[in-house]
Amino acid sequence: MMAHIDHAVTVGTFTLDNETFDVDNNVWVVGDDLECVVIDTPHDVETILDVIGGRTVKAILLTHAHDDHVRVAPELSRATGAPVLMHPEDLVLWRQTHPEVNPDGELSDKQVIAVGGTELHVLHTPGHAPGAVCFHSPDLGVVFTGDTLFHGGPGATGRSYSHYGTIVESIADRLLTLPPETLVHTGHGESTTIGDESPQLEEWRARVS
Repeated sequence: MMAHIDHAVTVGTFTLDNETFDVDNNVWVVGDDLECVVIDTPHDVETILDVIGGRTVKAILLTHAHDDHVRVAPELSRATGAPVLMHPEDLVLWRQTHPEVNPDGELSDKQVIAVGGTELHVLHTPGHAPGAVCFHSPDLGVVFTGDTLFHGGPGATGRSYSHYGTIVESIADRLLTLPPETLVHTGHGESTTIGDESPQLEEWRARVS
């Protein structure tokens, strides 16, 4: 069976630094007809379970620990039996949402996660959050960027635990070095490609103070 990508959008809020915003979040599910991984767990467990269907969930992978990406992670873990995996540098953000529960395991740069006939390569891309990661599947020709890279540029900075110069260099070093045809599936909004975003790098760098 061939690996494939399934997608859902959930609607809810994002809260940080005592401000709350309405947001739509992408949920990505990668695997074959028997097993899968879930990338990010925003607002609604039932929507995610509908995408999973009857498959075994090998892991719940978090691109970073802002509350709109981790809110239902423990609940989804209980429903599926899958471990929640996150980069340890985002524990400070995770604990703002889940102070009594820890993730089940850690993600590390260059780690490889095999699922459903494909592999996801973990890329540590700090900037939007200290433990932000992306997941690259070379054979599917896609990278899941969370809130690190969007259609039109880097993810938001200027809030706690974020840094603009860091995110630009993460994108330059870890993402724009991927093949230009690589699809970029983001944490919010529409997808793009590495080739479409690459020409803007010097413009982004010019904004670094």
